[in-house]
Amino acid sequence: EDYLPKPVNAVLLKARIGASLEKKRLRDEQRELVRRFATPEVEQDLEQSGFALGGKRVRVSVMFCDIRDFTALCESQPPEETIELLNTYYMLMFDAIGGHGGVVTLMIGDGLMAVFGAPSPLDDCAASAVAASLERVDLVEQFNVDRAASDKSPIRIGIGIATGEVVAGYAGTRQRATYTCIGDTVNLAARLEAHTKEAGRSILIDGATHDELGGGMSVVPLGEVAIKGKADPVGVFALEIE
Repeated sequence: EDYLPKPVNAVLLKARIGASLEKKRLRDEQRELVRRFATPEVEQDLEQSGFALGGKRVRVSVMFCDIRDFTALCESQPPEETIELLNTYYMLMFDAIGGHGGVVTLMIGDGLMAVFGAPSPLDDCAASAVAASLERVDLVEQFNVDRAASDKSPIRIGIGIATGEVVAGYAGTRQRATYTCIGDTVNLAARLEAHTKEAGRSILIDGATHDELGGGMSVVPLGEVAIKGKADPVGVFALEIE
């Protein structure tokens, strides 16, 4: 960390030790902030490769999810209940996503974006994303049992999953940055999540995700669907939920 030439000056020694301890304290605080505001995967990536704005192309599965009719729900209950609902909802969703190797990269109100396959690669990102989505639906059903016992209305969620190449990395400035993914796959996942309302289904996946599953899941083909922002219709499949 530092050194002093001989003969060692006691006053200088004390000052250098104090400065070194202060540097350590600041590094410890930085690590604690990273642990608090970043997922373990992002924390590990920062430790191994350091921080640099920019990204790299990787193949991942992207998941978008939100609570149906959330605005109406907020209007029907006090703000304190809404915050309590969101905190519980986030906890359940993070457990399901993290348990299958996913990383939450974005939270906006009741909406979540998660990535499977970055920054840490996964052997089968599509299967991991689908397994996490099924677990999320199951957790919400269990959560609704508790809400019903408290005479509260149930919640419903919609999930969209797309698989393909994205640019993943740190975006922003050196003062404020976030780990995120951008690309057509991200946009498609968001559009599929929005289409769950029209389709009346909880989980929709694209053709690439369906192909990577290799018939391991029960799905219902919904045909070619015109997706906003896509020049050609996209093959969409709904996951069967037992």
